Amino acid sequence: MLRNTFAVIALIISSATLSHAANAKAIASDELNVMPLMNGQTIPSANLKALNDRTIDIAKITQGKPSVIFFYRGGWCPFCNSQMGQLKAIEPKLIEMGFQLIGISPDTPAKLKQSMTEQELSYTLLSDANLDVSKAFGLAYFTSEKVTNRYLSKMKLENKLWQTPEGEQRLVLPVPAVYITDANGLVHFQYVNPNFRVRPAPELIMTAASLIKQ
Repeated sequence: MLRNTFAVIALIISSATLSHAANAKAIASDELNVMPLMNGQTIPSANLKALNDRTIDIAKITQGKPSVIFFYRGGWCPFCNSQMGQLKAIEPKLIEMGFQLIGISPDTPAKLKQSMTEQELSYTLLSDANLDVSKAFGLAYFTSEKVTNRYLSKMKLENKLWQTPEGEQRLVLPVPAVYITDANGLVHFQYVNPNFRVRPAPELIMTAASLIKQ
């Protein structure tokens, strides 16, 4: 009986370890080789930081409430800022439909506060500085040496550098993406585009959200 009990405990620990490992996807070699979370999959458990530096699990805050989640590169990116403004414009309609709007980027909580103040945002911004959520969603990728050097020098980024399999220090960013989930955290719509200059139109997001609510 005792041996069987130990066997059950070992199985539980092993299952938990495998589940955690499944959420920890490798960083892609470049933006064209990401393997994003797809429609029909459930939001994985992974931690973020709120503006007050409190740790938040993305799976928990999307349980019980339909969500529009968007990943962006940072407040330094003009294309991201334009998208954030577009989402600000449709936020009231999304709220009327019962959705919460969540923005995720590698920016620190301090940088997020700056973005919220400058753009007068009221929706939730969360810090993924450790890239736990970007990796869990399969969106994280290594930038090239040229891009890394250009962004660090011109944009004066303070992002952590990550070591590639070849031992080089590179900047890691998420491919911009939008996910729309139901109240159970199930993904019904996802838009992932390696071309960071192209973002989904607000009308597309609203149409997808309205169809999901039906």
